[in-house]
Amino acid sequence: MKIATYNVNGINGRLPVLLRWLEEAQPDIVCLQELKAPQEKFPEQAITDAGYNAIWHGQKSWNGVAILARNLEIKETRRGLAGDPEDLNSRYIEAFIAGIVIGCLYLPNGNPAPGLKFDYKLAWFERLKLHAKALLDFDIPTILVGDYNVMPTELDVYKPERWVDDALFRPEVRDAFKTLVEQGWTDALRTLHPNEKIYTFWDYFRNAYSRDAGLRIDHFLLSPHLTSRLKAAAVDRHVRGWEKTSDHAPAWIQLENHLT
Repeated sequence: MKIATYNVNGINGRLPVLLRWLEEAQPDIVCLQELKAPQEKFPEQAITDAGYNAIWHGQKSWNGVAILARNLEIKETRRGLAGDPEDLNSRYIEAFIAGIVIGCLYLPNGNPAPGLKFDYKLAWFERLKLHAKALLDFDIPTILVGDYNVMPTELDVYKPERWVDDALFRPEVRDAFKTLVEQGWTDALRTLHPNEKIYTFWDYFRNAYSRDAGLRIDHFLLSPHLTSRLKAAAVDRHVRGWEKTSDHAPAWIQLENHLT
């Protein structure tokens, strides 16, 4: 089973890129972030025509998350995180697919830091950690996947000394990610590529992609049930080089099919 994540940076404006990649990569499950489209503007027919069922949590101009599944039933289990009834941002959607809970998330950027946006990021992280712990307690195979807006280590960022004060790399954020993982999650990409420079995002500015000045901010966290089934993990970085593409590249993992 191939499971992917892709921050599309505007699903309608990037729809040709998304459809081209879906046809090329043929993932079974896809988590999308930054739809930047209200609920009624999600391109459902185009996604259906590409062979995918979909659920989505849209928001006008900003945010938005979706889960796609090819020839698989999607049972939505949650949209949004508990803990802040005033938070109306569309940043989390969750479903049960093929025996696995898939949590698709778009964690706040948090810049400028310090500030209110950074405080919101840390608070959202705390809510995520509470929900993640509850998911582990349910003892069901689970993946928390998406754009975390966190570079966990210096290996995950081009020239880390330039990012020390950024909300994606500040110690508070890296500590939050570390404590989340230490609940019992496996960082899939880093587990299979422990010493490699592997990025998922390249800014549009300063020829970042051509210089490979990237960041690893899109992550797959696997519950213990799935660790032994993890067979491959990679980034389709060439997609970042396509015309009118997102500033992220799709990342994916391959799980061995459950034979029971």
